[in-house]
Amino acid sequence: MNRLLMKWIVVMAALLHGLVFDHSLSAEDDSHRPQAVATEGVPQIPDQLWDRLLQYRNLRSAGFRGWSPDGNGILIQTRFGNTDQLHRVYEPGGRREQVTFFDEPADGQFLLGADDGTLLLTMATGGNENYQVLVSDPHSGTATLLTDGKSRNLPGPVRHDGLFALISSNQRNGKDTDIYIADPHQPGEKTMILETDGEYWVPESWSRDGSKVLIRHYVSINECYAAVLEVAAGKKTSIPSPNAGTTAFGDLQFSNDGNFAYVACDAVSEFRQLARVDLSTMEFTWLSQQIPWDVESIVVAPPGQLLPTERMVAFTVNEDGASGLHLLVGDEIRKLEVPMGIVSSLNFSPEGTRIGFTLSRPDAPSDVYSLSLIDGNLTRWTFSETGGLDTSSFVEPSIVRFPTFDKREIPAFYFRPNGATKESPAPVVINIHGGPESQARPSLDSLTQFHLAELGIAVLRPNVRGSNGYGKSYLLLDNGPKREDSVKDIGALLDWIDAQPELDSSRVAVYGGSYGGYMVLSSLTHYSDRLRCGIDIVGIASFKTFLENTSAYRRDLRRAEYGDERTPEMAEVFARIDPIHNAHRIRTSLLVAHGKNDPRVPFSEAEQIAPKVRSNGQDVWTAYADNEGHGFARKENRDYITAVITMFLMENLLASAQN
Repeated sequence: MNRLLMKWIVVMAALLHGLVFDHSLSAEDDSHRPQAVATEGVPQIPDQLWDRLLQYRNLRSAGFRGWSPDGNGILIQTRFGNTDQLHRVYEPGGRREQVTFFDEPADGQFLLGADDGTLLLTMATGGNENYQVLVSDPHSGTATLLTDGKSRNLPGPVRHDGLFALISSNQRNGKDTDIYIADPHQPGEKTMILETDGEYWVPESWSRDGSKVLIRHYVSINECYAAVLEVAAGKKTSIPSPNAGTTAFGDLQFSNDGNFAYVACDAVSEFRQLARVDLSTMEFTWLSQQIPWDVESIVVAPPGQLLPTERMVAFTVNEDGASGLHLLVGDEIRKLEVPMGIVSSLNFSPEGTRIGFTLSRPDAPSDVYSLSLIDGNLTRWTFSETGGLDTSSFVEPSIVRFPTFDKREIPAFYFRPNGATKESPAPVVINIHGGPESQARPSLDSLTQFHLAELGIAVLRPNVRGSNGYGKSYLLLDNGPKREDSVKDIGALLDWIDAQPELDSSRVAVYGGSYGGYMVLSSLTHYSDRLRCGIDIVGIASFKTFLENTSAYRRDLRRAEYGDERTPEMAEVFARIDPIHNAHRIRTSLLVAHGKNDPRVPFSEAEQIAPKVRSNGQDVWTAYADNEGHGFARKENRDYITAVITMFLMENLLASAQN
């Protein structure tokens, strides 16, 4: 055992024995605290804890952002400084050449048709999510705005020759998101091609001849519509669902000739299946009925020279949280072999012989890979650093299912620490995802691995009712007045924990962000006698005030999920279930962390709940960042917040069982 590890074990033993954090030392004087983060109730972070955590926080990751149009490598997003930036990689395993250098996180892609490395960028300021679209000149290093610098703008498809780009923007009135065409080569006025008038339409795919765009109208995750928009005339033609009931369309992509659309749609199944739609007759041909899971991303191979790519399509499937990668040639599907994890940012190489993607695994950082369609070889392009840690010791989760109050089986990812036994049961963190229509999935989280390896904490990530990935009926189980049924699933998970001899049911914490923060607060109001503490990150404390104050462009989208606070029925429900009205029932310690620029869950939600729980005589820690929005995007802030979370758990969860 090396001397550094021995020193760490001694320090941790001292910290855990009596939990000797010195609350007399103000966090305001803590050298580890970024200036933008204000705290209350948080003690100073010991240097030893900070240093050990930093090794886990220094894990890097890389995300695929596309193939170079000139055939010379790929574009990735990764972080070497305080924020994520774009880098070029010219060969597998080659050096990462940074090409953007902004204070804010930068994302983007190569501009199609431009062989000189021109980039189409997306950035926002301080986490406000008012994204701007810019064109970056590789020769001068300057970036020019395509958008107004104020409104919320999202990049859409770029025409295959790179002459025009689609942008979704709420610049007209701050509420409605219209669709515009912009010329990346001549920044200036955009041309509106669809005024949405209260409906949320987004562009998904541009035909190769530039005449048509596939667009999707999002109402809720269970209700989406598809249409073809003629660019010149502005005419919109619906793609009718083959089912008379409510239908959800997912990804939409044109065939190369523009005569067909490949769509993910749940019209004839609990799950979104892949279909090919003849746009002249609107007839659906279902292609993936043998796969009992949701089809997620779809990409169509470009016209190629080496392979018969005219009807070749790659698509991913959400298989119990992990990704399956499939290839459709004609009407035949074969599964492509990739390691277990989550496949995203799927894209064909320009010649159509390779597929590039990001692979996020539960036991390794996200990295960029490509798969050859000629010989099936998998090539790893990036090798993200792991802070010197041995990732072979990282814990992979198992999938468990536990019964809940209405006899359903609820799935969860279970991370069991080494050494958890009946004789030495592990404390537990229940980590609840946001959304609510998101999904816990098997990707690496360095903080989870720290808690497993260094603190011996078991972690459970449940997919309570309302989660994505388990069918459209499952998604509807928590809508509107049924909201607290998902909280009952947490109660059922507590029962499951109590039945596991290797888990200590007297030491359980709940942890979640956004909607997961609501779940934390609501769980504490219902199960304070069974929980030690809660960690609420950018969480909802009142659905009424959240819906009144969230950004105008998303208010009606959230009402479709949560219910409309303006109706008497839902006003009564929210008055009954909102955590701010039940805060007197919270009898545990609480940590609240929030970004003051949050456009989704306004900062006022944190300001409401923290003082109410303090008034119960409970210990409440708060950490609020001036330069963050819905989450913590800057590394210095993330590092600090994760240290605060860990210290909070050490003090409130790791002590022996309370009497």
